[in-house]
Amino acid sequence: MPAAWGAAGTGVKVNLEETVMRIALLGGTGGIGSHLLSWGLEAGHEVAVLARNPEVVPATVTGHDVNLTVVAGDATNGAAVEATVKGADVVLSALGPRGATTAGLLASAARNIVTAMNSSGARRLICVSAAGAFVRDDPDTGALVKIIIPAIFARTFADVRAMEKVISDGDLDWTLVRPARLVNTAGTGRYRVRPEFPPPGGRKISRADVAHFIVTTLEHDSWIGGAPALAY
Repeated sequence: MPAAWGAAGTGVKVNLEETVMRIALLGGTGGIGSHLLSWGLEAGHEVAVLARNPEVVPATVTGHDVNLTVVAGDATNGAAVEATVKGADVVLSALGPRGATTAGLLASAARNIVTAMNSSGARRLICVSAAGAFVRDDPDTGALVKIIIPAIFARTFADVRAMEKVISDGDLDWTLVRPARLVNTAGTGRYRVRPEFPPPGGRKISRADVAHFIVTTLEHDSWIGGAPALAY
């Protein structure tokens, strides 16, 4: 697992082959997506990012990079998602659950992504999910946690599971990345990965390291049809 990171964890230092890709990025202004956006542009790829408020895309990025296209719109808007995905080789979704503020956001976005990819011919999709949405089936989680956590985040986790179903029911080359509790510490490039559920004792992971894993997965074209769970 590559582990070359800056001290502040500000960029994903994984070297893909010398191939310029066209990347469609949803959630590019969030904690995980901002790392993916910086990596994509630094690596010389063409990136189309969907932003509900284009002005929040960092001026240091938009001011000089000719490889960046900012599409104004929301992930629940099919036309905006289609415009972002059009011509892409790969789609990365770093959208996070919004709970009661935007009910059903992830499932709605997933339907739009799948429709847009089927229309454009793009095949590779890597999407951020959440390990907590599947805690009830985790063999290494205690009974009390299995009762409390799903009750607190019932609506949010229902959206996550619905999103995963939309994607896994399709025939795209998908990967559903399930991080443990997200934190804003620096990336390390060193973490544990297990199919479906976090490794035993794994409780958290930085957003920077989730981005690192996504890029590594893209580099190796791995975990297709899988749901890797990440934690320290």
